[in-house]
Amino acid sequence: MVGEKVKIAISPAIQLGGSLFTPNQLVQIGTIVGTDAKVEMTAFKQLYAEVPIERREAIKEELERNGLEVNPAGFVTKSLIACNFCKGAEEAGLETAKALNQAIAGIETPTPLKIGYAGCALGTSEPLIKDIGVIKMRDKFNIYVGGESKGLKTSFAKLLREGVAEDRLIPAIMAIIDYYIEHAKGKEKFSKFVDRISLEQLQQVAG
Repeated sequence: MVGEKVKIAISPAIQLGGSLFTPNQLVQIGTIVGTDAKVEMTAFKQLYAEVPIERREAIKEELERNGLEVNPAGFVTKSLIACNFCKGAEEAGLETAKALNQAIAGIETPTPLKIGYAGCALGTSEPLIKDIGVIKMRDKFNIYVGGESKGLKTSFAKLLREGVAEDRLIPAIMAIIDYYIEHAKGKEKFSKFVDRISLEQLQQVAG
C-alpha cells in the first residue's frame, strides 16, 4: 500500500576491527533512506530504518551496493554480533564468521534471536549473554545456548557442544534454529525454550 512504511535492519560488513560503519556509509544511509526517515540504533549493532514499503527493494539494493547488509527487522535472527578479530583474520576465524552470518541473518523466528561470535576466549562480543554463542578455541569451536542479557534474571549461556569442527559449526547452529522454530510455544523466548527442552535434547539436535 502506497504510504505504508516498514522497518529494515541495516548492518555493516563483518571485518577486521569489528562491525563498523564508515563515515561514508552513514552519509549514504541518510541519503538513501531519506532525511526524514526514522532511524533507530539497536543493541545488536544494527540500525533500524523506516522506509516506504514500495521503495524497500530499491533501497535495499542501493544500500547493498554501498557494502551494507540489509535484513528484515523484528522477529528474526539478527546479524551475527562478532568480535573485533584482534588476533587476526585467520586465527580468529573471520571467514567462518562471515559464512555463519550469511547463513543465519534474517530467518523468521518466534522471538528475535541474537547470535554472538568471538574469535578467542576473551569473548569481547559477549557471546555468553546471547541466545546462541560461538567461541573459537584454536582450530575448534564451542557452542553455548540460552544466554539472557535483559531483566533481573540475567544469566550466562550453557555450554552445548565443545570442540566442534569448522565444517560442522554452521549445520549445528542451523539445526538449533530450525528446532526452535518448529518446537517453540508461541512467542517463547529462546532462553526459556532451552530450559524447557533441556540441554541434553539440544545436544542431540546439534549432532
